[in-house]
Parts: sequence; C-alpha cells; structure tokens
Amino acid sequence: MAAVAGLSLFVACPPAAGQATQADGHPEKQLAFGQEYIRMTADTTFAVGQSKRPPVGQRLFRSAVIDRTIKKVKQQLSGNPYLAWMFENCFPNTLETTVHYSKTASGDDDTFVYTGDIAAMWLRDSGAQVWPYVQFANDDPQLAHLIRGVIMRQLRSINVDPYANAFYQEDSQVGPWASDQTDMKPGVHERKYEIDSSCYPIRLAYEYWKVTGDATIFGDAWLLAIDNILSVFREQQHKEGAGTYHFKRNTDRQFDTVGWDGWGHPVRPVGLIASFFRPSDDATVFPFYVPSNFMAVTSLRKAAEILTAVNHDDARAAQCKALADEVEQALQRYAVVDHPKYGKIYAFEVDGYGSHLLMDDANVPSLLALGYLGDVSLSDPIYQNTRRFVWSDDNPAFFRGKAGEGIGGPHVGPDMPWPMSIMMLAFTSQDDAEIKRCIEMLMSTDGGTGFIHESFHKDDARHYTRPWFAWQNTLFGELILKLLADGKGALLNSCQRY
Repeated sequence: MAAVAGLSLFVACPPAAGQATQADGHPEKQLAFGQEYIRMTADTTFAVGQSKRPPVGQRLFRSAVIDRTIKKVKQQLSGNPYLAWMFENCFPNTLETTVHYSKTASGDDDTFVYTGDIAAMWLRDSGAQVWPYVQFANDDPQLAHLIRGVIMRQLRSINVDPYANAFYQEDSQVGPWASDQTDMKPGVHERKYEIDSSCYPIRLAYEYWKVTGDATIFGDAWLLAIDNILSVFREQQHKEGAGTYHFKRNTDRQFDTVGWDGWGHPVRPVGLIASFFRPSDDATVFPFYVPSNFMAVTSLRKAAEILTAVNHDDARAAQCKALADEVEQALQRYAVVDHPKYGKIYAFEVDGYGSHLLMDDANVPSLLALGYLGDVSLSDPIYQNTRRFVWSDDNPAFFRGKAGEGIGGPHVGPDMPWPMSIMMLAFTSQDDAEIKRCIEMLMSTDGGTGFIHESFHKDDARHYTRPWFAWQNTLFGELILKLLADGKGALLNSCQRY
C-alpha cells in the first residue's frame, strides 16, 4: 500500500463546534471522540487502503447490511483501489460517527444526528445524511428503528419551532447563537428560516414509508407538523404583510444576518414562499428562493398523498395540494428568465417585482440539484439550459482552477468549489464522459484524506474546509451506489486520480 501525503493547509475545526460538543449529553466522551476523529480524518500520512473508519468499539452504530454492502462494493471496484477506499471511508460515516439513538420516555424511537464536527442537528442535513440508508431498512430492523427515530425527532423539532433550522439534543443546551435577535426557544441551536428545513423531513418520511410500509410515523406529531409547515408557508407568502419572522445577528459576515432591519428584502405576494436563508445557511438576497420553492411543491404533494392514504384526512391533503398548485404556477410565471446566451433558465432568487438573481449555490436544494431531488424532470429543457448556465463561468459562484472546478458560494468564499456540486453534476448527468470527469475530480480533490470535504481551493485541494462533514461523505457513497446500480461499474473502475 502506497503512503500518501494528505496535508491540509486549512482544516476547519470551528470554535462553535467545540462549544456545541461540550454542551451535549455526554461531553467528555463526545469531545474526546470528536477531536480524535478530526485528527484521524486529517492525518498527514497514511496508507491508501487502510480503513479510516473508527475502531469497531467506537462506532456509534453498526449494521451488518451496511458492512456487507461495503464489502460488495469494494469487490465491484477492485480495479480502482483508491475509489474503493474512499467509498469504505465515506459511506458509513453518518452511522458510525454522528447518530445517537435512544428511546423517549414513552418508548418511541429517537435519533439525534450531528452534522459531523458541529454537535447540532440540522433538519436538512440529518434528512440527507440518513437518506442513502433507507433502501436497506428492510434488511436490518435496527437500522429501520434508527431511521424512524430520525423522522420522529425531526417532527418533534418542527413542532418546537417550525422556523428553526438546527436543534440541540437537549433543551437545556445553550450555544453561540443564543443572542440572535429573533424568537429563540429552548433547544434551538440556530433559527435561520429556510424552506427546505420543512421539506427534508417530509422527503425522508415519505421514502421511509414507501420502502418499509411503516405508517406508524404518521401520528399526532406528524399532523401537528403539517399544520405548522402549512402555517409557515402561508405566512411567508406575505399575502397579509411581512409575517412574524424576523432575524438579526451581531456579526461581521453580511450573509449571516437579514437586512431591512431583520425583515428581509420586500417581496410582492405572487404565490411564491419567502425563505430568508438558503440551504447554505446564508441569507437570501431576494427572499423567493427558487430551488426551495420547487422542493416545497413536491414535498407538499408527498404530504398530501400520505394524508390521504394513511390519515384519511382529505381536508389537510386538499390544503397541501392547493398550496403546491399555487406555488407551481407562480414558479412558471415568475422564476423563468430569458438569458441572452442560454435561453429560458430558472432564476436563483426573485422578489415578485421583476428583480432576479442569476447564479447557483452548491448546497442542496440548488438549481443544479432540481434534477437530483426529482423536483423537475431531467428532460425539462429549461432545466437543461439552467444546468449548462450554472456549470459555467457565467455563474458568479462557479470556480475553475488547477485542482478542479465546481460551484461554491458566499458561505466559504471565492475560489472554493464544493464537492457537493460535483456530485450533483454526476447525479444529473446522462453523459458517461461527464460522469467520469466528476468521479476523477472527487478522487483528486479529497486532499489525500479519503474523505469528502465541505470545499477545496480550486488550485490546491490540500487547502480544504471541514475534515468531518458527514452529509458530503454519505452523499458520495450514495452516488457510487447509484452509478453501480446504473451499470457504470466499468466506468468507475476506469477512473484515475490525477
């Protein structure tokens, strides 16, 4: 096995992560594990092929079906040892390092999911982190209980505060954002209102139900969560004024707070839903964030299907369908822009007055990810035009350099593409050459660590952020599994690290 230098010139271990970790329910154990795990993932020298999974005794969750899947995939990728090694490191990362399963006082499943190096649970991240494991739930009852616990925790969190995006494991925990000027509630880590925070739990619950047939998740907490989501979405259509949500933070980062005295840029009520923050946790410029409005449409329709089939609640289902139809019609009218080079494309953000922002951000939902999430068809000509636009120098958040290329955003700053965008390009590609280019870029921009990071410098992949970011790791595993299922094994084995 060859030794590889994996020096990271910029390894992010944020102070906020340390603060949050020390505040959790078992501080000494988690702090020790977290800091050691960050050191291990960012190690400067190691042998390719030597697993960087935590020692068996330190894994937070073990699944025989996941272990069998890793073994099978490694055999399928025997012609590409580096890619096989990355898959083994990345795919189980969420299960082995971030999930905390327990039972509530009533005996129900409860799973709290860290993002990795931040010991708080984002509704978006947690839903995306466990998503690739749902397909295995019928083969591992404990894995099914763990995923079910994530859903139940998400529903309870929405019912604590449907405007919050991230929560603590215990209500008694207090973090660095407690002084934010908004209606902070106990147990809330951060209260950045993002449409997708309501959509990801519905997406996960729907998929879990479809795969397992388990409808026990759709009880009182589910119905209350739907009521809360509908209330927030309607309020943020701004048909009756600005609504109740406001947010300000004392910060030197422009995109970490909301302008217009915390109420956001004015919008004209045209049927779209305002979102004051993007999935990157950066503030929107124009509050009608288009990708999340698309996700709201599909999420509301999934909710309506569940409400009809499981809850036999035609009234709530009708409300979801009506709102989805209204938002969909508004998207076609206000979110489509004639670009002089690409033709009709979807705008990134609009305000209903005619203003629009043309760009894309790496985080999901994004314009590029519309095809991955199933919010638009891959054959949609407007989506295809948009896809060409966002993966080009005409997108101000697109960066290309010696190490690689991709979409970034203001969250990290210029010249720092996110591997997540490369994965979205591969997920939505119908071109083998493009897919191969994406995989080779992912293999070559890991900083030599065998993990996927938040972002990397376009000219030097050893300069990266967040050595332990479970969403991107698990997403990488999801991509490899999809490509193998699509019959791309030979293509994957032909990929080379440059």
